Amino acid sequence: MIGNLKPLEIVLILAVILLLFGAKKLPDMARSLGKSARILKSEAKAMKKDDEATTPPDAASATPDQQAPAPRTIKAAPGDVTSARPVNDPTRTTQS
Repeated sequence: MIGNLKPLEIVLILAVILLLFGAKKLPDMARSLGKSARILKSEAKAMKKDDEATTPPDAASATPDQQAPAPRTIKAAPGDVTSARPVNDPTRTTQS
């Protein structure tokens, strides 16, 4: 159905979208759509990585001189620290 669109119909659809949302809103909408796609991609990679992870090492075998790793965070976009959030990873243990 979508493959049957003629060039004139595509131009008409784009003109209607431009009239509805305005020229100022379209770049913001495209930017937020790209940001959402990056978040979805990073979350999918994290889930795939978690599925492929092997069994965690025993906590008793860790030596006391080893430092605990820093908590992992997922960022929405490079440099975007306002939307960074910690990842809950039950396989990692924190030491106080």
